[in-house]
Amino acid sequence: MQRDYDLLIFDWDGTLADSIGRIVEAMHGASERAGYPLCSEDAVKGIIGLALPEAISVLYPRLDEAEVMAFRQHYADIYMALDDQPSPLFPGVFEALDAFRAEGYRLAVATGKARRGLDRVLRANGWENFFDITRAADESRGKPHPLMLEEILAHCQVPASRALMVGDSAFDLIMANNAGMHSVAVGYGAMSLEALSVHRPRLSIDHFSQLQAWLERAAAPVFPG
Repeated sequence: MQRDYDLLIFDWDGTLADSIGRIVEAMHGASERAGYPLCSEDAVKGIIGLALPEAISVLYPRLDEAEVMAFRQHYADIYMALDDQPSPLFPGVFEALDAFRAEGYRLAVATGKARRGLDRVLRANGWENFFDITRAADESRGKPHPLMLEEILAHCQVPASRALMVGDSAFDLIMANNAGMHSVAVGYGAMSLEALSVHRPRLSIDHFSQLQAWLERAAAPVFPG
């Protein structure tokens, strides 16, 4: 079966896992603990995908390094309490990823989460060894720098032209563009499809199963009429 891609790379929060609400709640809780004015929900959604220290600095640009680290700890404490049971996967994710593996795709994760948090949610889903490689923001360069994707490509020995990045934030799609890679925009997470469309994704979806259907159509054999 001929197909366009060999490697599928996924963001985690807002793409595979329904965690956006918890992120917003934890960010607001951290703001209250630190005594800072609350940012709007849209503002918080707008930084999802960035590494946490950078996200905090975008929301509160006047904070110094020590204040950012203190805020980060507030956020981590609150998020861990909220995430006692890790956020559920979006409908269709588990089934589609299983199907992709069975069809021979290489699978990877590139996330703004820290390694500790990513490992925790991978264990919760029984996915410690499911992906070919996972990259977290605190062990690489944060999005939208392409280093995470470049490291994944090198590990899998797949050229950028044969890889696809799937994400729900502008940072995911910009990162893919920076790496010379095609992308899929997810509209049920942090940002709307309208906002993501300016980054020229190959596909825009509002349900994860649409990715599976699109890849199956693209790989279907064409017989001469």
